Amino acid sequence: MTSRFRFILIGICSFLAACGNEENTADTTAAISSENNTTETEMTVASVPELGSFGVDLSHQDPNTRPGDDFFRYINGHWLDTYELPADRSNHGSFIALRDRSDERVRTIINDLTSMEPAPNSMEQKVSDYYLSYMDVDTLNDLGISPLMPGLSRLSEIDTQEELVAAFGRSRIDTTASPISFGVGNDRSDPDRHQLGVAVGGIGLPDRDYYLEDTEQYIRVREEYVAHIERLLDFANIDDSASKASAVLAVETRIAEYLWPRADRRNRDLTYNPMSYQDFVAAYPGFDWDNYFSAAGIDNPTDLNVSYPSAMSPIIDLISEIPVADWNSYMTYHFISNNASLLSEEIDKENFYFYSTVLNGVPEQRERWERGVARVGALNSLGEAVGQIYVQRHFPEAAKQQMEELVENLRAALAQSIQELDWMGEDTKHEAMLKLNSFRPKIAYPDEWEDRSAIEITRGDLFANAQSVREFNYEDDLRRLGEPTNREEWGMTPQTVNAYYNSSFNEIVFPAAILQPPFFDPAADMAVNYGGIGAVIGHEMGHGFDDQGSKSDYLGVQRNWWTEEDRSNFEQLTSALAEQYNQFEPVPGYYIDGNFTLGENIGDLGGLSLAYRAYKMALGGEEAPIIDGLTGDQRFFLAFGQIWQTKIRDDALIQRLTSDPHSPGEFRANGIVRNNDQWYEAFDVQPEDALYLPPEQRIQIW
Repeated sequence: MTSRFRFILIGICSFLAACGNEENTADTTAAISSENNTTETEMTVASVPELGSFGVDLSHQDPNTRPGDDFFRYINGHWLDTYELPADRSNHGSFIALRDRSDERVRTIINDLTSMEPAPNSMEQKVSDYYLSYMDVDTLNDLGISPLMPGLSRLSEIDTQEELVAAFGRSRIDTTASPISFGVGNDRSDPDRHQLGVAVGGIGLPDRDYYLEDTEQYIRVREEYVAHIERLLDFANIDDSASKASAVLAVETRIAEYLWPRADRRNRDLTYNPMSYQDFVAAYPGFDWDNYFSAAGIDNPTDLNVSYPSAMSPIIDLISEIPVADWNSYMTYHFISNNASLLSEEIDKENFYFYSTVLNGVPEQRERWERGVARVGALNSLGEAVGQIYVQRHFPEAAKQQMEELVENLRAALAQSIQELDWMGEDTKHEAMLKLNSFRPKIAYPDEWEDRSAIEITRGDLFANAQSVREFNYEDDLRRLGEPTNREEWGMTPQTVNAYYNSSFNEIVFPAAILQPPFFDPAADMAVNYGGIGAVIGHEMGHGFDDQGSKSDYLGVQRNWWTEEDRSNFEQLTSALAEQYNQFEPVPGYYIDGNFTLGENIGDLGGLSLAYRAYKMALGGEEAPIIDGLTGDQRFFLAFGQIWQTKIRDDALIQRLTSDPHSPGEFRANGIVRNNDQWYEAFDVQPEDALYLPPEQRIQIW
């Protein structure tokens, strides 16, 4: 909902973990050379597990905690007690450790490209020079705010409603802000075509609660926000910066009053409202839509989807009511903030102070090379070009084959589970099986790489480089209108430690970088791989059948394929799960929103259940061996608890509770295992244990 994140292009996706702003892209075939020093050592599959003797690091355990009282702490407690978060991190854990490894590998790739003096206009040159331009701090400090001066001058000249509307239309390409936004995504009624979408938002704080609630934390953040806005405006020598900063908060507070609650914003029934452009203009008068879209570079739109229809008219009224001068201040601040990372250290550090220190409690920035790797290696940047080398160096093809087998085993487990459901009738089961059989797995890396050779990159101009990347992405988005969708595109790079389900294409996607310990280790015990990556595979499959993913059919079309009775039974189960999570209080006074996190919680619940079923099927009726005194079931659940290892600062956790649909790691472990009968048996969990739920209160959906 904030002006700092762009419209999601890849359709309706559900991710395994919280993710950054990676935009949709797709081919660089003529780009990176295949001669990239792949070494035999790097590609050899280890013969012993990376973690512990069988794939779980038992040194992280707290043996003084009963598994039934706090399973998350039982497997991770010693690590939680002894690990100190670095000053440049809001959190750390299994995902972040792998991301650090991936970043180091990408850094080596970029440094290797730089040392080989790549040919002009090659992708090697573009990757190298973009990174070097980011690392050239002396030049950035000399330039100061000057790269923004032309844009600031244009903003200062806006003094009419007509000019304001046009500026809102250009806000994405101009990196300013607008209370009305647009994007190009897949049509939920026809996933093979692109559709224009219109939404409202444009706030700079993580969620509407930060403006509307009067907790001590939110009041403090608002005060810090105004002071931060004033300081950024001062860098540009904006007159009367203090009053303009207050005006920005006032504008965004007015916007926040009309924004939908976060649980409603993820409801696909509420957010899919397609209509013809003619009907749209008639439904929302008082705003010059032709001017808006023309300024955006979109001529003669035919149809679109309105994401938050009840908020549209009030926001249009706000645009007319609020003085143009206040909108100028609003756009000016966001223009500076959105580009702060491209400017001098003092401007960048000020933006970091608010968005990381104030909001997340992080006292120090990450090292500059890490930020440079993140910028160059992102999907919406040059990430796929880097990804080609990453795969060649760090992903053994044997792992892909093992993953394909695991996916099919999980598919078989889900098929068996669907057939055994007692709350679902045969007609709905038939549709569910169609969807399951149509799941398309994508593993490790794309079969087609996107061609980004048109992006102009030079070593000496970071701002121009970023603008070149942005313009490429923007033009690529607009080009999609009127063109069919491409099912070969990926929404993540191979070096991304994450996974996702895309309902429009009914696909589950697992980049190469997540196929490492603790999630996946070819040398680990079978129980560990099922408890780790097996639960991840099941999680992504589960998104196809969560409270929102279940609203699309096997073709990716959003429609109701359920009988009324079956849907009612399903919603009773999901409501009970949401209520369980509503009781969890990660920070005193701040609770998990069970409805907001419901899709991810369903994914976790089904993921664990399906992974366990697949594990038992893989044993073929044989008894699992005892290893280090642990049964196969115990090793399976320990592996599951290990992947959610997380330590996070309270400020960052509070922000995530309002903006991240994933529950905190502690509850992704504890909140799930307590619903699993086999976990009780594996660890002899008794009624007096804190996590114990009576059998009739345990929820099993898929």
